[in-house]
Amino acid sequence: MAAATLVANGDIASVKTPPTGRCAAVYSEVQNSRLDHSLPLPSVLQKPFSVVDGPPSSAAGNPDEIAKLFPNVFGQPSAVLVPGDSNDNSLGKGLKIGVVLSGGQAPGGHNVISGIYDFLQDRCKGSTLYGFRGGPAGIMKCKYVVLNSEYIYPYRNQGGFDMICSGRDKIETPEQFKQAAETAVKLDLDGLVVIGGDDSNTNACLLAENFRSKNLKTSVIGCPKTIDGDLKCKEVPTSFGFDTACKIYAEMIGNVMIDARSTGKYYHFVRLMGRAASHITLECALQTHPNITLIGEEVAAKKLTLKNVTDHICDVISKRAGLGYNYGVILIPEGLIDFIPEVQELIAELNEILAHEVVDEAGIWKKKLTPQSLKLFDILPPAIQDQLMLERDPHGNVQVAKIETEKMLIQMVETELEVRKQAAAYNGQFKGQSHFFGYEGRCGLPSNFDSTYCYALGYAAGALLRTGKTGLISSVGNLAAPVAEWTVGGTALTSLMDVERRHGKFKPVIKKAMVELEGAPFKKFVSMREEWALNNRYLNPGPIQFVGPASDKVNHTLLLELGAQV
Repeated sequence: MAAATLVANGDIASVKTPPTGRCAAVYSEVQNSRLDHSLPLPSVLQKPFSVVDGPPSSAAGNPDEIAKLFPNVFGQPSAVLVPGDSNDNSLGKGLKIGVVLSGGQAPGGHNVISGIYDFLQDRCKGSTLYGFRGGPAGIMKCKYVVLNSEYIYPYRNQGGFDMICSGRDKIETPEQFKQAAETAVKLDLDGLVVIGGDDSNTNACLLAENFRSKNLKTSVIGCPKTIDGDLKCKEVPTSFGFDTACKIYAEMIGNVMIDARSTGKYYHFVRLMGRAASHITLECALQTHPNITLIGEEVAAKKLTLKNVTDHICDVISKRAGLGYNYGVILIPEGLIDFIPEVQELIAELNEILAHEVVDEAGIWKKKLTPQSLKLFDILPPAIQDQLMLERDPHGNVQVAKIETEKMLIQMVETELEVRKQAAAYNGQFKGQSHFFGYEGRCGLPSNFDSTYCYALGYAAGALLRTGKTGLISSVGNLAAPVAEWTVGGTALTSLMDVERRHGKFKPVIKKAMVELEGAPFKKFVSMREEWALNNRYLNPGPIQFVGPASDKVNHTLLLELGAQV
């Protein structure tokens, strides 16, 4: 059995790594078949390359403030890899590189690590790759495993983050930056790759700034990860994991649609992941054609109330009942309540009250709500009232994943339909079934697209570190073309940033990419939703395919945003 070196708090011990034979014993046939699935690379990564810098970058917002926060890395150009031998990497010196998984899981993370490792093996003989265990805390505590070929092999093309596991810690205090720097010096790191979402990549840029201010040689490169799909821009067309997660959810929605049509008596209310943006809900709608899809960004733009949303659902249900359909499927984004202005106001008032008051059973605290918010609070189902009072997350936000919006809407629809029935405006039968499709999509076997995209992102991150770049996020573009034609480079992390005022200070944040109501994916949805509402145009995409004609299919959102036909 192969051995690897595991280091915890600086203590070295010999531990057993997952041997190649382990796969046959504990993996399914499909998992085993994925281990040796070949991954093509963009042609620019298959040969010697040069790095071409673009023009100086700015910021997504408040560039003057971002410049003050990042004096050492702000304004640096993005980079593009082009064929050439002016800095031939094929015989590069050995490097010492660290990699960390940060935040929630997303399908394909293991392939990013595999791509980094393979780049080092192919282009920088004698290199060492350190995997920091348990997320950013592993950097601060110097807990890592030295990743070798035998250790990495069982995780190639597999879901999850269990190769080194992840964590949600942040490196933000002076002491934490000091600990991270000490680890970088102790391991003599040439570079560090942070695989994460918007918060994690903000943290990566802060590390790059801190290391450069201390004249450390350690460069820092980010990789775009989140199934929510809200980390993207022109240079970073999509975050990895979105494609796989949406395909997993779409299969589940398709199955529910067949159940609805088979029984003919249930309305399935399906809540999907995505607190800040509705990309997952929109993509799943494009893949499955539900009767109703609520897009949070549209709700906010139209300033719809909870009553407006309820009435819209009831209008469709009533029309369908007139056609003899007492069933259907309704998709709801996880963060819907955060998009409804009156609910936002209620939550803001509750946050203020909870920060300064002890909530008593007598409900005296309610007197501090405005009349409008009190009226809204009182019409909410008791279970939702309780969930709105739950402890806030570390950022002071309501934990929307714990608020069962789908159950709230079922109860409110039931009440409204009963009123309509009494007024002879509705003569159907309504039975609601609630679902939350969440963590099921985070660790599935990555689709062919995510497998290949992640491998290219990792390989590109290695290439950027090899050329001494820091403060960039690995960028792979032209994704609607064959893999050989994909473009490769790095985008300045500060160019994605804006600032928020928190506790009297400006804090840098990577701006979340929301559903654009003038964008091609939403327009495509709008052009079809009336047809889907009253007619049963359900599509069941089935499970993710790894071979055959549907295996390389890319999600609708990405293709439409890139101008491709769907």
